[in-house]
Amino acid sequence: MLKLVKQIISLTLFICIAFLSMSNAYADRLKDLTSISGVRDNPLVGYGIVVGLAGSGDGNSGLLLQSMQAMVSQFGLVTNASGLSGKNAAAVMVTAELPAFTKPGQAIDITVSTLGAAKSLRGGTLLMTPLKGADGETYAIAQGNLVVGGLGVEGGDGSSIIVNIPTVGRVPKGATVEKMVETPFLNSDILILNLNQSDFSTASRVSEAINDVFGPEVSVPLDSSSIRVRAPIDKSQKVTFMSLLENVQVEPANPAAKVVVNARTGTIVIGGDVRVTPAVVTHGSLTVRVKEDINTTQAQNIVAAGQNAIVAGGDIVQTPDSDVGFVAETARAFVFDTGVELSDIVDAVNNVGASAADLVSILDALRQAGALRAEIVVI
Repeated sequence: MLKLVKQIISLTLFICIAFLSMSNAYADRLKDLTSISGVRDNPLVGYGIVVGLAGSGDGNSGLLLQSMQAMVSQFGLVTNASGLSGKNAAAVMVTAELPAFTKPGQAIDITVSTLGAAKSLRGGTLLMTPLKGADGETYAIAQGNLVVGGLGVEGGDGSSIIVNIPTVGRVPKGATVEKMVETPFLNSDILILNLNQSDFSTASRVSEAINDVFGPEVSVPLDSSSIRVRAPIDKSQKVTFMSLLENVQVEPANPAAKVVVNARTGTIVIGGDVRVTPAVVTHGSLTVRVKEDINTTQAQNIVAAGQNAIVAGGDIVQTPDSDVGFVAETARAFVFDTGVELSDIVDAVNNVGASAADLVSILDALRQAGALRAEIVVI
């Protein structure tokens, strides 16, 4: 009986794979559209000391000297902070991401960043540092030689040059996992798929695609960003089920029409579904030029002596002379007809030579007039 069940399961999986292979090649896989609730990376952080620096450390920083004193005391050494030197050491913060399902004994990458006045971590070695999670528990132990991509050089006269960032380094596979983070994946009877971008239409399409492959009522959309999927009763089949589920192909719904403006860089991104109702736009510019000049003249003093008059030089007089003019370019008008699309908007704006700032003004004016069928987002 057990053998028959296994054969049925194998046949079912084969049919599912064959069905998936015939799916639309232009659709997206669920692994690219969604993430599984509870299956995520976990941030870790720790405080440590980097030693072996070539004079580019924190110096006699109180935090570093106190840390060094506490460290050497663990080896039975008694010393005062005044007897230590932090010239070749640095206080650092160590960060890492603990992936889901990572088991004790596996290694993860770590990033080391200076906390004090150290100028470079090049050539340094991170001493054993516990990495803790948000709950305060230790999940990994970090230690190793740093790889620093930056470079900093300083001359005797105070001149210096810095290439990249020498105060941040990495240690590939520099931390050993000591504790596993429990996830509800194996013990839960249902799976929740979260869309990377919330959309009611896409959530409905994802649920329909899953039901088409695995049968009716296997999945139900919960809201615009989550879809509930019923997991196999046999927990040993859950991984195989997920391998099939994440390869189900779905054609996402078109996103909402948006115009995204980066106010810092002037970058403007117009979505493909942006539409404009009939409107007339006039674009022109006014250039005002002001030229300031000063006229200098010599004043004259007339002195009368009897019937004779003597002309003598007087004070210098300065008179401001301002010349104000303007140049107004001919206003250029263009018409947006019914059903105007993205390419038409771009062509019209390019023809009048509008800058990025002008384009933002035009789009905002269209929105205020109710002619722009899109949301303007400023980042």
